[in-house]
Amino acid sequence: MTHELHRLCAARDVAEGEILGASLPDGTRVAVYRVDGEVYVTDDRCSHGEASLSEEGSLDGCLVECSWHFGSFDVRTGQPVAHPCTEPIRTYVVRIVDADVFVEVRPTVPIKACGEP
Repeated sequence: MTHELHRLCAARDVAEGEILGASLPDGTRVAVYRVDGEVYVTDDRCSHGEASLSEEGSLDGCLVECSWHFGSFDVRTGQPVAHPCTEPIRTYVVRIVDADVFVEVRPTVPIKACGEP
């Protein structure tokens, strides 16, 4: 399956140690991070409490902490590293092209009803 590239922002807009919110074409909110000069992108919602990581989270090294219940995730892998979070958050493949941050997204495929050609 091929993936499309979607521009999120200019790379210069993502400051070291900060979190920036952005949206995918389908409206999914994502969080953009810069850690040790590398850019990472995850879903913006905590898997435990539905809090926005870009608006309410804090970044400490490669760990983003949700302010609702203080659970944390590794932004490089999406894996939970502190309770009460136990489910990972989605991560995205990041590409820097011409000084802009892009992520790979799967194209939306319309779902057909049973028996529809």
